[in-house]
Amino acid sequence: MAFEFKLPDLGEGIHEGEIVEVFVTVGDKIAEGDPLLEVETDKAVTAIPSPYTGAVSEVRVAAGDAVHVGDVLVVFEGGAAQPAATDKTAAQSQSSTPQAAPAEAALKPAGRPAQAEPAGDGRRRPVPASPATRRLARELGVDLQAVRPTGPEGLVTAEDVRRHAENALPAGEGGTEAETQMLPVNLPATTPALPDFAQWGPVETEPLRSVRKATARQMALSWSQIPHVSNQGEVDVTALEALRRRHAPQVAQDGGRLTLTVLAAKAAAAALKRFPRFNASLDMARERIIYKRYCHVGIAVASPRGLIVPVLRDVDRKSIRELASDFQGLVARARAGKTPLEELQGGTFTITNAGAVGGGYFTPIINFPQVAILGLGRAALKPVVRSDAAGAPEIVPRLMMPLVLSFDHRIADGADAIGFIQTMAACLEDPEAMLLSV
Repeated sequence: MAFEFKLPDLGEGIHEGEIVEVFVTVGDKIAEGDPLLEVETDKAVTAIPSPYTGAVSEVRVAAGDAVHVGDVLVVFEGGAAQPAATDKTAAQSQSSTPQAAPAEAALKPAGRPAQAEPAGDGRRRPVPASPATRRLARELGVDLQAVRPTGPEGLVTAEDVRRHAENALPAGEGGTEAETQMLPVNLPATTPALPDFAQWGPVETEPLRSVRKATARQMALSWSQIPHVSNQGEVDVTALEALRRRHAPQVAQDGGRLTLTVLAAKAAAAALKRFPRFNASLDMARERIIYKRYCHVGIAVASPRGLIVPVLRDVDRKSIRELASDFQGLVARARAGKTPLEELQGGTFTITNAGAVGGGYFTPIINFPQVAILGLGRAALKPVVRSDAAGAPEIVPRLMMPLVLSFDHRIADGADAIGFIQTMAACLEDPEAMLLSV
């Protein structure tokens, strides 16, 4: 008897992916739990184990193929099937959150209609959607009951919510007040059609997939929803770099990686403690500010798949040595395409270091629903005028590093941003002060 293995629901509103690697070929005999293939979604790379024991009779996908939930990936001949474990196994591979799989299953009962309808007693039936999609709907002020679902079995996806928010009518023409508050200003409901570029010369196309596709959506969302303002400064990291060079070899022996990014994250924790609005989120639908009493800093990492932002946990509570060790692991997994979903979630603030690739001043885009992001530029020796021991001015070479803070002007003002940069500078210029601050 033949058994078809289909791409399971991976949770978090994910309904499509790209095959990274297939581990089996026709004729292979495998057991339940053996690795079948790896799928890259817009969240992470997920290893999917086999829910069957038997022989592979057909492989319908190859590396680079785009697949959707429900697509047949592999066909087995003989053996025993374990269909009940399929979604659970995949969800556990995707995330370590124990409630993820049961929550998804509860939201998708069999036979659910494509659109939610009122129950017989007049109450509205719950709309099938993942926790992440529900959170996005709250942030955008969207009523899930009004969203047209496109996911399997009537599941409302995050893309459905964004599309509904973009297409919502202005106030007075059918849109709700919450929807109107969050609408982008002067943005078209649909993307204008592109001309045929081939009429002017040769062209080449590449599918927008996985991380790049997720980045495009997230950046468009952030730019459309957040009024960005930037404040920049320059910090003397001469003493900090000397400290880093002295201790980097010992940290490396312990399995860590002591970089300016790690030290900047520690300094940011001190600044966030003093200016908590930059460690918050703005809930426009409920007209409130949500302050996070934890400090998880996302670190932008360039990888072959694109820009990945894994999260350094509890930056305010861990030592620099611990953070250096955590950072090494995050970077290694990101560049190997092995970042698990849980390492991409829960960030309260983000740091992106363009200096690592030779960049200087730049304006980073905030990672919604966060409200601030810090950009670091390349540290370079510059002539600096300062006072000598006698108070006379002197020109000395100092290692100067650019800092740029982009922030949501709805939640903070310029004075807050200036104070944040000054606090960062004080910590980075005097490493001992930083260690006493956090």
